[in-house]
Amino acid sequence: MTAQAPGWYTAGFGHIWLPYTQMKTVTPPLPVARTEGTRIHLADGRVLIDGIASWWTACHGYNHPHIRAAAARQMEQLPHVMFGGLVQEPALTLARRLAALLPGDLSRVFFSDSGSVSVEIAMKMAIQYFLNRGVTGKGKFLSFRHGYHGDTIGTMAVCDPDEGMHSLFTDLLPRHFIADLPVDDEKSAALDAFLDAHGGEIAGILVEPLVQGAGGMKFHDAETLRRLRAAADRIGALLIFDEIFVGFGRTGTMFACEAAGVVPDILTLSKALTGGTMALAATVATTRVFDAFWDDRASAALMHGPTYMGNALACAVANASLDLFESEPRLDQVRAIEGWLRARLPECRDLPGVVDVRVKGAIGVVQLDRIGDLNALKRAFVEAGVWVRPFGDIVYLTPAFTVTEDEVDILAGAIRKVLAAR
Repeated sequence: MTAQAPGWYTAGFGHIWLPYTQMKTVTPPLPVARTEGTRIHLADGRVLIDGIASWWTACHGYNHPHIRAAAARQMEQLPHVMFGGLVQEPALTLARRLAALLPGDLSRVFFSDSGSVSVEIAMKMAIQYFLNRGVTGKGKFLSFRHGYHGDTIGTMAVCDPDEGMHSLFTDLLPRHFIADLPVDDEKSAALDAFLDAHGGEIAGILVEPLVQGAGGMKFHDAETLRRLRAAADRIGALLIFDEIFVGFGRTGTMFACEAAGVVPDILTLSKALTGGTMALAATVATTRVFDAFWDDRASAALMHGPTYMGNALACAVANASLDLFESEPRLDQVRAIEGWLRARLPECRDLPGVVDVRVKGAIGVVQLDRIGDLNALKRAFVEAGVWVRPFGDIVYLTPAFTVTEDEVDILAGAIRKVLAAR
């Protein structure tokens, strides 16, 4: 870092452990002074247009006054109280509102504080659902290549094992089934044959609907999800949708499952749930799933309880985020962003090394044959005045829904400029 680094940076950097980072060779991270709208203001005075909304969370942009005001009010009144034996208004209101927004009878909300944990909870729900009903032998999950569901032990076991990030832990992880998504008739037939052999072992089918995010921004269509619903019903398994990335408008509808007309048995949410302000996640189950735990036996209860479960402050800002989806034209903005991305990103198709350009909702992807020096590419984007973080073989945009057309032009133009100069 340069001599302009603030004192807190130089004093603290030697004590921090960064995510997904080899600390010995890391390019020093950029110190941020403040954020507003779609702008990241660095401590040295530079300003970056954020193209990825802080890992897809800041759907309303940074520091929205309505969310900020809700946080201030809740902080004064009740920031947190344990959820064991006590409840509070923000959590119950949020649960009611989520149940009203979600399709079908997804009506019971279990709160936690991270997306990975929400998926682990969904997996526990699925296993215990069958045990509570007296069904044994269903201890496996089926998930899919290019899928990513988190970094905790249970979720690592249902990520694509060939993606590399979790391969060191193979001996630690439970063994589940990984298959190709049934995106066409051939793969659908292969999945049916696999389920004929192993369906009786499977408690749940777990998928990121429409877009597999951290596994490479791979798209699939609504028919794929309908095939999975039919497959789950055929083998008597629960269908679990991981909407941590795609939930809250990212693909063009409030929830990705709406586009397919498919209601999963369990659905997980996080990331944009609080509008990019703080940690909160939810695992939402249908009445049918919940009813398997409704019993006089204490042993039939779901024995899970994060310390900060249902945090009042987080739930208050999540409610404020839902207010904005009601009062501001977020889904119309997503449709506009989709149009801008479709107009600008295809300009990259003719660049050397570009193998695909794809857009869905407020997601734009330029896929390369290889990236090579990832750190050099990241630095080039900063030098171009944008915050874009390529990974794997893709450069992608997932901006705040409040991004302007001019800002999308700058972001897409920076991608073309940087990739052309490789």
